[in-house]
Amino acid sequence: MTPAPTVAELVATIRSEAESTDALDQLAVAAATVAALAEIGDSVLSHFVDQCRRDGRSWTEISGALGVTKQAAHKRFMPATPQLDRFTKRARAALRAAGEEAVSLGHNYVGTEHLLLGLYQAGGLAADVLAAANVTRANVIEEVVARTPRVAMHSITTTPPYTPRATFALDRAVAESQSLGHDFVGTEHLLLALFDDSEGLAAKILADLGADRERTRARIIERLS
Repeated sequence: MTPAPTVAELVATIRSEAESTDALDQLAVAAATVAALAEIGDSVLSHFVDQCRRDGRSWTEISGALGVTKQAAHKRFMPATPQLDRFTKRARAALRAAGEEAVSLGHNYVGTEHLLLGLYQAGGLAADVLAAANVTRANVIEEVVARTPRVAMHSITTTPPYTPRATFALDRAVAESQSLGHDFVGTEHLLLALFDDSEGLAAKILADLGADRERTRARIIERLS
């Protein structure tokens, strides 16, 4: 395993980047550096937690590997679902459909790929834009199954929990809505949010199928105007 940088190495780096001998200037750089390291660390852990969920590992196993309690793992990697009061009926239908898609595939989690599939069931602007880009539901299912095989349906009895990346996508959908000056969150905002996480499975599938975020965003703006 590659050793982490030592305290002395980090201190030297911070002093160099601060380009100042003033203690407050160095403290400001140190704070930004530590915050960046924490964000990177969380992203790395989230990536492997998502991988474990896709491999069918339980939260008991995951928490054991992390060295924390099951409750602590839930709290950190299964953040509360954002308030959905601004989500349109179609957007909420897409979220319900995402759960149904996960169950139909026998997956014990709802990932970004299931959110993408849910957009087809809900219909609306996102489904229209995907169709215009020749990204069909059948193509998406083929890509999903190629990466995460189907499991017998009887193994899933309740709606599975969201992965950290899927929850992040809901947060990003709200941000996408705000960036466009909208007072609602629709399926189109969910679609744009799926592009935002380049390491998410939905974004990789969209890229493999030839979908481009900027062209998609331009089509959405054109349709809305």
